[in-house]
Amino acid sequence: MSEILINITRGNTVENIHRGDIAVVDSQGNLIAYKGDWNKFTFMRSCAKPLQASTVLESGAVEHFHLEDKEIAIMCASHYAEKFHTDAVEGILNKIGLQEEHFKLGTSYSLNENIREEMIRRGEAKRKLFNNCSGKHAGMFALAVFKDYDRGSYMELENPVQQAMIKTVAEYCEYDIDKIEIGIDGCGVPVFALPLFNMALSYAKLADRSKLAGERKKAAEKLVQCMTSNPEMIAGTGGFCSELMRHTKGRILAKLGADAVYCVSLLDRNMGIAVKIEDGNVKVLSSAVIETLIQLNALTEEEIQLLKSFYIKENINTAKCKVGEIRPVFKLDFTTDK
Repeated sequence: MSEILINITRGNTVENIHRGDIAVVDSQGNLIAYKGDWNKFTFMRSCAKPLQASTVLESGAVEHFHLEDKEIAIMCASHYAEKFHTDAVEGILNKIGLQEEHFKLGTSYSLNENIREEMIRRGEAKRKLFNNCSGKHAGMFALAVFKDYDRGSYMELENPVQQAMIKTVAEYCEYDIDKIEIGIDGCGVPVFALPLFNMALSYAKLADRSKLAGERKKAAEKLVQCMTSNPEMIAGTGGFCSELMRHTKGRILAKLGADAVYCVSLLDRNMGIAVKIEDGNVKVLSSAVIETLIQLNALTEEEIQLLKSFYIKENINTAKCKVGEIRPVFKLDFTTDK
């Protein structure tokens, strides 16, 4: 059962309570720590993007189309549609001979509120390119073009692109493919439901690539390098994923999923973390993630200070005044002595 992870106060009173579940797993498949239901069955959402991108790298499409590191990173992103993001997506499309109009995903503005408001002020129209998943879709296109799969149905479950990605996710997560429940993500492609434990295990294996072999090992090494060396590509300016990876300088790989799921690789400790806020409230998610990292002794004091705006967050009213706090209130349960 989920347990209380976060309280939101107004004045001295706890006004809102957010429950959730956490799993911390090593690359051997051992549960290291947890809170709530470490086997919680839920959707992986965009936390699956690095695994889906692995499918593209494993196929040979990246070498064939001469994709650059930032173009690989954008395939893993839930990006803010800043120019360097859209340039990277267009770079992939140009190399594979397709255009934005070929995307089947919906049009949108930036995922980031401030950038979205600026787009509207400039009178820009919504675009498919601005969708935070456009990099993932460009990667799917690259696989389809390289393998000569039907591009018109690339989003459909039956298409070989999606079948290959489901297989990759199942293998990384060490979870029976027939037990993965399929839904439709916000961007229209299949999304995968499986236990938090297995999500954390997949990120532990991104940390410990010795558990992988052949093209998959090579793909994982390249993905980790591209993501940690280009953290601005994964979210955007001031985004939590980008800032967490930037300030930890290659020790941590991190990825947000919609409706408050989050996965982390502790690259220097061969461990993976999966966090889910039960009610899907993304604004409290970073507090839970940082508290988990602190309790695992995975952040230095300097890094905690650099990330403090994501940790003990201010509850702000419409006049931009602090009226309370968003604060983690949980203690991890460790399976052995730390």
